[in-house]
Amino acid sequence: MLSIFQRKKPAIIGLDISSTAIKLLELSKTSSMGRAGAQFRVESYAVEPLQENAVVEKNIADVNAVGESIRNVVKRSGSRARHVAVAVSGSAVITKIITMPASLSDQEMEAQIQLEADQYIPYSLEEVNMDFEVLGTSEKNPEMMDVLLAASRSENVDDRVAAIEIAGLTAEVVDVEAYAMENAFSQIADQLPEQGENQTVAVADVGAATTTMNVLHNNKIIYTREQNFGGRQLTEEIQRRYGLSYEEAGMAKRQGGLPDNYIPEVLDPFREAMVQQVSRSLQFFFSSSPYNSVDYIVMAGGCSSIPGVDELIEEKLGTPAIIANPFANMSVSSRVKPQSLSNDAPSMMIACGLALRSFD
Repeated sequence: MLSIFQRKKPAIIGLDISSTAIKLLELSKTSSMGRAGAQFRVESYAVEPLQENAVVEKNIADVNAVGESIRNVVKRSGSRARHVAVAVSGSAVITKIITMPASLSDQEMEAQIQLEADQYIPYSLEEVNMDFEVLGTSEKNPEMMDVLLAASRSENVDDRVAAIEIAGLTAEVVDVEAYAMENAFSQIADQLPEQGENQTVAVADVGAATTTMNVLHNNKIIYTREQNFGGRQLTEEIQRRYGLSYEEAGMAKRQGGLPDNYIPEVLDPFREAMVQQVSRSLQFFFSSSPYNSVDYIVMAGGCSSIPGVDELIEEKLGTPAIIANPFANMSVSSRVKPQSLSNDAPSMMIACGLALRSFD
């Protein structure tokens, strides 16, 4: 059975399967030159568009099409690594923190969790992939430890594994998107004052179809929420306004060449809608937690590459905002184009978090 939190081996490709594209990233570790902590190098990276409706609402609808796209993205990247880390979305995963006696061995803990799991998981245990990770000593009782239990319907995991195998690769790790994001945030925290310690930071990941708000405190995720909003709405408005096909609209959005009224009449309203979406997501967080503010907003996802989004967020919400670039302190191999990597950086957070699993 494939685990959600599995022990990893070196040279693992991070593979983010989103609703419109597959993003691949391979990292290596270099000796740190005068900086605290590890230094990483981007060995290979590529982005491959997916056929329309191959992935719907983060579920793989066409395993063969996704497998072919994975094969293409590996070829495009030039990577020779054959082991892969992928993630399932948070909405497809049930997580629960349980406390167990600190005296238990890993084997005893696994046996105990198998016995007790059915009280935490609303599906038959035959239908799920399940794993656990020890978080540390319980704050409430030093003789107990907190254990994170994670479970996902087997089909969510199996479809990803099958697509990877079609491409001739091996799924080494199946993670959860929120934990991959938390892992990648370690590279963003370095760019913040105090490296994120004692700070509350919101990461708004605005993709093609979904906006995911992750809030971290002390660099650990404390809140996640997904909402239906993304760049597809901008593409569809371009398509409608200018009489283009969906593919032509997507191309024009990336490459430019649209009429003069595009920015004031189409792009600016979409930027405003993005700000409203982030504001709304934060309000949900404040209403369901003891927090009433965040120290920083980090904009991630493909839509964060739209110029001026960070300034608009800062102006409207009064909170410092930055665009995510997990590669800011990394070196880059000669086969990677730095400009392309920089352009795609905000949308590579999950792929980065998965690629970092090589070094756990």
